[in-house]
This record gives sequence, C-alpha cells and structure tokens, in this order.
Amino acid sequence: MNISQPTLHQLFAAMGAAGERISSIEASEGAAGNISLCVNWELYPEAEFTQRETYTLPEVVPHLAGRTLIVTGSGRRLRDVKRDPHGNLAVVKVHQDGVTATLLSSPARLFERITSEFNSHLAVHNDQIGRSGTNFHAVVHAQPLHLTYLSHLKSHQDTLVLNHKLMRWQPETIVNLPEGIGVLPFMLPGSSILMQHTVKALQQHRIVLWSKHGVMARSDQSVTKVVDRIEYAETAARYEYLDLSSGGQGEGLTPQELREIIAVFQVPTTLY
Repeated sequence: MNISQPTLHQLFAAMGAAGERISSIEASEGAAGNISLCVNWELYPEAEFTQRETYTLPEVVPHLAGRTLIVTGSGRRLRDVKRDPHGNLAVVKVHQDGVTATLLSSPARLFERITSEFNSHLAVHNDQIGRSGTNFHAVVHAQPLHLTYLSHLKSHQDTLVLNHKLMRWQPETIVNLPEGIGVLPFMLPGSSILMQHTVKALQQHRIVLWSKHGVMARSDQSVTKVVDRIEYAETAARYEYLDLSSGGQGEGLTPQELREIIAVFQVPTTLY
C-alpha cells in the first residue's frame, strides 16, 4: 500500500500525537516505549539534523536500501516527542548495501543512542516492506497496563484463548483487530530471538503481545493507526481485568453474537 508523502514536520507531528496518546492511556511509563517510521521518499532533514555519523545497522535490511527511518532515542519519553522532536528523534538513511546507514541528529539531541529495540523495528520494517513494497510503514512498542498484566496470567498466555477472552467485550474489537493479537512467551527485551519471533508473529497479526513486557504493533497507513490498534486491544484487556476483578460476572458477547457482527461487517477473521 502506498500513501501520500507527508513532509518531515508532518511526520514529526504524527509521531508526537502518537507518543502523547500512548502516554495518556498509561502505556508508556517513564521512558518506556519507542516509535519508528520508514518512508521511501525524500524528507530533506539535513538542514535541521546537522550532526551526521556512519552507523552500522543492528540487522541487515536489504529491502530498506535507500529508505529513510525516523526513530525515537533511547531513554526518551514518548510524551516529549510532540514538544521537542529534535531532542528526541533521529533520522536514519539506509545505504544501498542495507548494512550501514547515515544517522542524522540535531545539535539539540538528548540521547546517546537510538532505541535498544531498533533491531526488532528494523526487522519488522524489512519483512513487511519486502512483502508488500509499501512506501510507508510504522512500528510502535508500548507497555499498556492491562494487556501486560494479563500476559502474566498463565490462563491468558495462549493466542487463541487470549483472543476469545478479549474479543467478547466490544463489537469494535473484532472489526479493528480481525487477525486478533499474537501472543509470544517472555523473551529478553532487545534480543535476537525476540526480534525473530516478532517478525513471524506480525506476519499473521497487526499487534503482538510480548508476555510480561508489552506490545509491538504496525501499520502501513499511519502511526496513529498503530496507536489505535494498541488502544483497542488495551480497552478490551481493561474489560477483561475488570471482569476478573469482579469474579467473572460479565457475560460478554457470545460466539454467536460475534459471528453475527463478523457477517454483517464482513470481517476477514478466522477467530470464529
């Protein structure tokens, strides 16, 4: 899917709005969470991001050759991106070898390095762009409170079980997350194994739950669409948490009611 070509400042504004929303739903405590965008058009960042260095990418990404990424810095708060994009963001221009890049940053830069989970961001971008050829792709990692809590419960650590428990609380959930939420067991944050499993999971889902850690979600439409998906999933998780807290008194939507919603709205799902 190809989208229109927003300017550098329009992308900054979108990332700022996304970071602000992630923070407002309590999915980004302190410096938790990170955002990256990958585009295939010229952004002309050099006038403002005057510091440049050659950067060896943590993953080989042949499908990103010649593309540009905007990524949050390590240790920076997502809620601050809107107020100060120059202090909190870097621009990474991937070289044709897919191995190295030019990293551009502002003199106002407030971080030593870009996010420690950049390997997963890069690998997901590379896989999705290689499959679709899209000129835009966004990835967000966040730590929504209720989703992350549920991932600590053994009863909720299976993909199909979790989705059946979450889809029953709101008709909008199955419509907006037709593939459901992928569930991965706990893996070391920033590790190669987490990256590999995340890439595979996001081939089948548009949001994946990293057990005992948080979520990663993607979109080839906009970064705010990614945040919407996280918010839909977190809202369903909050309903589930409330029901657990009250002793499981809620009926929820029945499978038959969900099948009616799926039929009427023509939802492309295999969950029911």
